[in-house]
Amino acid sequence: MTIPPLRTAVRVVALDGDGRVLLLRYEENGGFWATPGGALNGTEDHLTALRREMCEELGTDGDGVRVDGPVAERTKEFPFQGAIIRQVERYYLARLSARDVDVARATQPDTIQEYRWWTVGELRATRETVYPADLGDLVTEIVTSGVPERPVVLR
Repeated sequence: MTIPPLRTAVRVVALDGDGRVLLLRYEENGGFWATPGGALNGTEDHLTALRREMCEELGTDGDGVRVDGPVAERTKEFPFQGAIIRQVERYYLARLSARDVDVARATQPDTIQEYRWWTVGELRATRETVYPADLGDLVTEIVTSGVPERPVVLR
């Protein structure tokens, strides 16, 4: 059995003042919604990569955003650029508003098709694919209890 190549990534759980989470829609792999983020480059640490990804995908001032965590982690195998990879993700919390996101300033929106703020109810009711699958539970925990003491393991 061949072990897929490892990719280390960072993701942001971007919450607004109403407890809504920002997700990005992609068309590849059958179409899905996911939190902003991506792979670490070279010797980058997680927080440096997170701030870079927020600038690239959301057009935010990454240095001006308060970040907490990590709040969660996940390991997932999936197709990426024509191969199966094993991605290890670390999730951080950022408090943002719609005003903080400036798609026109995003320097690398990649294949992002749409940006949308979701309520927990919408996450739980949707038939669309959302990654990670238990994001609604994580958002509920953060809104009701604050940042977890230890990262939650996501599916």
